[in-house]
Amino acid sequence: MENTTGIRITKRDYEFAIVAGLLIGFLILPVLKTVSPEIFAKFAIAIVPFFLLATPLGLRIAFMIGKKIAIIYQIAKFGLIGLLNTLVDFGVLALVTLLFSAYFQIQSKDALIAGITFYSLFKAISFIVANISSYFWNKYWTFDQGSKKQTKSEFIQFFAVSVVGFLINVFVASFVFKVVLGSLINLTDGQLGLIGAAFGSIAGLAWNFIGYKLWVFKK
Repeated sequence: MENTTGIRITKRDYEFAIVAGLLIGFLILPVLKTVSPEIFAKFAIAIVPFFLLATPLGLRIAFMIGKKIAIIYQIAKFGLIGLLNTLVDFGVLALVTLLFSAYFQIQSKDALIAGITFYSLFKAISFIVANISSYFWNKYWTFDQGSKKQTKSEFIQFFAVSVVGFLINVFVASFVFKVVLGSLINLTDGQLGLIGAAFGSIAGLAWNFIGYKLWVFKK
């Protein structure tokens, strides 16, 4: 297939993909255990090997498609790092929810309001941790700006985009969390929290890709 876009895949790309796959494999284990202990028990041993193989293979497939449409390859890398940082987000969220579960029990209307408030705080903490991870992965790999000197303006731009992404992420996650409580009351607080986090992450990732590509890491 003729490469009409000028993109290339390097050993460094494969190394980044393998490291990301390894981290994804390990980070998804506690999330999977929270969502479905039964599935976790059956497939836990295969999760890490699967992602170790799937991430470089998926990257290669995206590169082949990207020979015709360059943006596809970059979106694939962003998506991979987005998945990684989403799992960092989920993992931290699950951890703080577990540690502060006594404040997270929903037993009455007043407790519901308190539960949503605490959830928003926990979601904010997990997003901040994931956002720090996102900056370095996207700067040094997705948008290949590692050789670009870090400047004050770049940090300000990144912060501005991330704050908007943060507000979108937390708002969507908290809204979904509040809505699903009425129809999925049989789920645990941790499971409900992860559902809300998933919707928030999707909305936040879409905004972040546009902001990072067109403003923060624009070449």
